[in-house]
Amino acid sequence: MSSNIHASAIVDSGADLHDTVKVGPYCVIGANVKIGADVELKSHVIIDGHTEIGEGCVIYPFASLGSAPQDLKYAGEPSRLVIGKNNTIREYVTMNPGTRDGGMLTRVGDNGLFMMSTHVAHDCKVGDNVIMANNATLAGHVHVGDFVIIGGLAAAHQFVRIGDHAIIGGMSGVESDVIPYGRVKGERAYLNGLNLIGLERRGFTKSDVKALQRAFNQLFGDEGTMEQRINSVVEDYGDDETVVKIIEFAKAKTKFPLCQPQKKSS
Repeated sequence: MSSNIHASAIVDSGADLHDTVKVGPYCVIGANVKIGADVELKSHVIIDGHTEIGEGCVIYPFASLGSAPQDLKYAGEPSRLVIGKNNTIREYVTMNPGTRDGGMLTRVGDNGLFMMSTHVAHDCKVGDNVIMANNATLAGHVHVGDFVIIGGLAAAHQFVRIGDHAIIGGMSGVESDVIPYGRVKGERAYLNGLNLIGLERRGFTKSDVKALQRAFNQLFGDEGTMEQRINSVVEDYGDDETVVKIIEFAKAKTKFPLCQPQKKSS
């Protein structure tokens, strides 16, 4: 056994671990697991199923990755969980592989921070540089874009999409699609404008932000139908790459409508 693997750890002989992987006390690693270079498992980590973990990840005690999905339709099919590079996965995090109905794959991108007790369910697709705060949860088939922040105790309904650079407030229940750059909050989440602080931190220019704000006001205005407003935004901002990301997201056909601002009381 490698000197990097603690004597109390149980590593199946079929597992594929890079020589630089560090496995702490009382970890359990299954036969179909592949772990890349410089990954560290602190202690008491369980990795099972057809799970692949990219290089540089750090996984804290009592995380459980790759166990069977929490889906009654799952029938033992050899679905996969693929986790990218340089993720920090904190205590009690759970991530499940995919299912036959969802394409057999759950995928997590690079450079994420998954705080204590966060959950990524079966068939989710999570982008790069995502932060999920304590106890945030994704139901099955949720798509999360890049640079998304999900606040503590927030929950996303199954099949919901959350666009790039969006931010979800703590304790929010997300039941509809959140546009890129959007900011949502509330017990039943509503759109509360754009993620202006996040945009500034990530280097968006003032002209980018002004264009996004004008497009946002137009898209969620009171006149016409949503389809008419989308077409109007296309006419006015179709050559603006930043705004186009919202347009393409809004035009995509999904199970849910776009998350909307709260209606003003009369």
